[in-house]
Amino acid sequence: MDYKELANLIFPDAKPIEFYEEKYKPRDLKEGAIVTRFAPSPTGFVHIGGLYQALVAIQSAKKTEGVFFLRVEDTDQKREVENGVTDIVNSLKDFDMEPDEGMISDTEEKGKYGPYKQSLRKDIYQAFAKYMIELGKAYPCFCTPEEVEEIRKKQESAKIRPGYYGVWAKCRNLTLEEMAEKIKNGEKYIIRFKSPGREDRKIKYKDVIKGVVEFPENDQDIVIIKADGLPTYHFAHVVDDHLMRTTHVIRSDEWLSSVPIHLQLFNEIGFKAPKYAHISPIMKNDNGNKRKLSKRKDPEAAVSYYKEEGIPPQAVKEYLLNIANSTFENWRKANPDKSIDEFDFNLNKMSVSGALFDMVKLLDIGKNVISRMTAEEIYEKSLIWAKEYDEELAEMLKNKEYSLKIFGIERGGNKPRKDISKWSEVKENIIYMFDNKFLNAKQEYPYQVISDKESITKILTLYLEKYYDENDDKQEWFNKIKALAGEMGYAEEVKEFKANPDKYKAHVGDVSTVLRVALTGRTNTPDMYEIMKVLGKESIIKRFEKAKNELK
Repeated sequence: MDYKELANLIFPDAKPIEFYEEKYKPRDLKEGAIVTRFAPSPTGFVHIGGLYQALVAIQSAKKTEGVFFLRVEDTDQKREVENGVTDIVNSLKDFDMEPDEGMISDTEEKGKYGPYKQSLRKDIYQAFAKYMIELGKAYPCFCTPEEVEEIRKKQESAKIRPGYYGVWAKCRNLTLEEMAEKIKNGEKYIIRFKSPGREDRKIKYKDVIKGVVEFPENDQDIVIIKADGLPTYHFAHVVDDHLMRTTHVIRSDEWLSSVPIHLQLFNEIGFKAPKYAHISPIMKNDNGNKRKLSKRKDPEAAVSYYKEEGIPPQAVKEYLLNIANSTFENWRKANPDKSIDEFDFNLNKMSVSGALFDMVKLLDIGKNVISRMTAEEIYEKSLIWAKEYDEELAEMLKNKEYSLKIFGIERGGNKPRKDISKWSEVKENIIYMFDNKFLNAKQEYPYQVISDKESITKILTLYLEKYYDENDDKQEWFNKIKALAGEMGYAEEVKEFKANPDKYKAHVGDVSTVLRVALTGRTNTPDMYEIMKVLGKESIIKRFEKAKNELK
């Protein structure tokens, strides 16, 4: 019996690998174009680290006019969760990171190199496993899980390296006839790779991010086809990334130690290996200790968290790009209106160590991103978020015309307002602009410097009787507040007050604060002139009356 006969006995219906080489021809792309992928397993929620990998892959592909595809690695079907694929697809959609090829729903895909779901590629893996057996580089293993466990226990008690290798690889040295007989007798088996490696030899390879890395050679006869006929991650990766013509495998550095296995498999099967780029994980500061963001402990580890909080996808992407390439922050400052796709992203410039996750920094970027939006964009995005997560806010935004006036305050100038970092902050930032909310609620009035009831009442009364005119432009409006300050014995200029602090009890800024607090219940708001324009005379009168009544 020869290897070919054994291979035919195991995989009688498998096509020759030439069929697939012909079907999935090399891609017709310009030289240097990066073909890369996001290849998650549908075994739980999408982690922010996964989104980070996907973004790095997308930017690498875009920069070189290459291809980014989404492949779902669902060969571990015991761990698969319900709607796992849908969640992956939707997470990329939520962040405007849709792939050029690959899965676009749980059942649909686009592109010529599919199927993009590994569970649908069983015939392909079996063809390549058959080819490996024909070459004498793979063999059926009949060891039961109990026998493999027994081998491990013996190795542990002898304090030697665990695994299925060398003298411990019991089925490796069966004759072809013995293997055939066991198969014909109906014994269960898996397919193992026959490793030519030796642990006392070293391999070196150059990682795009980590630089030159050295490892012991792989000598383990790893499983390539499991008992259910599906491949292990290692074998599927080699077959898929060869046939999908992947040039760069961008993945988490937890896979770094698998490189010797993968390079060996590529070499033994006769394929050119892709370049590897291993990304360091996003870390968290936990009482002075660095640790990975945890699915169990950290809500921000889940991509869904950012959607629920209403942090704009653009802000998350800009934050992640800043982690990926430290030059991004200065580029953004110099190019506030450019698309992130114009940034010269570079895989080689990624940090070798894991960046610390910084929510303060992310929310700061959120403020900048929202400040660049138009009132219309802010309205639309707030409303979409509110319809899903905040009924009260959705109700407040029903009057689009009025909402646009509110969002238009201090927008579009050289210094747009930066008071909103995420959509879940919108309600708190605008609720005082709605009479039905403001006038019917118990208000705190933090008046600050001018705090005696008599002075506050007089300022509010005088302002309406003598100084308020809804047709004033901004300069006239402010001149009148100065005049009001002067009439009441306060300094009309702040510098005047600072020069003669004993002469005045307060200044024009303190008078403005009284007006602002009576109008909004807050000391800190966007431009008061614009707020008054939006509220209108009737609302201002009601608010001042309420403020005076609260003083009684």
